[in-house]
Amino acid sequence: MIGRLKGILIAKQPPVLVVDVQGVGYELEAPLSVFAGLPELGRPVELFTHFALREDQAVLYAFLRDADRRMFRELLRVNGVGAKIALAVLSATSAEQCARWIEAADLTALCRIPGIGRKTAERIVVELRERAGEWSRSLASFANASPADPMAEAIAALRQLGYKPHEAEQLIRAVFSEGDSAEELLRKALRQALKG
Repeated sequence: MIGRLKGILIAKQPPVLVVDVQGVGYELEAPLSVFAGLPELGRPVELFTHFALREDQAVLYAFLRDADRRMFRELLRVNGVGAKIALAVLSATSAEQCARWIEAADLTALCRIPGIGRKTAERIVVELRERAGEWSRSLASFANASPADPMAEAIAALRQLGYKPHEAEQLIRAVFSEGDSAEELLRKALRQALKG
């Protein structure tokens, strides 16, 4: 199994990206949320992966956080939910938010996700609700403990503070230094924003 890839990002054309790992180009499919957190082409990237083998093809899926990969796998267990719908869910929301919607049986929120109708939303809630409370807490703690891309984390933090995606990315890229933690990047970006 391939559980994680670390290499150089050489292509990103949603929903597909390519990572060069010591001369081998791995093609991966990813939710749209992943593309917002990817570095520029030619930069190092580390991704959690899910390998799926079907009759007609083998597909590798990519996630910036293990929490998102875990939610993807949970969704795949639901009868009638395939990779396309699971990717749509994680393109629209975080693993933690999805778990909260399932726990609260919030069918309206789930139905707002493209590709999910009422019946699919009901199946997701019925099949996953029993475990949702437990793993919404576990996802949150797991997400905090999982190593992730500091740049992506800092961009996400700026977005939560109200910055637009392109503004957040520009601020973080302007202060990025190899080896910085997400917290250091965030502090430097906010200092820079206050000066400007």
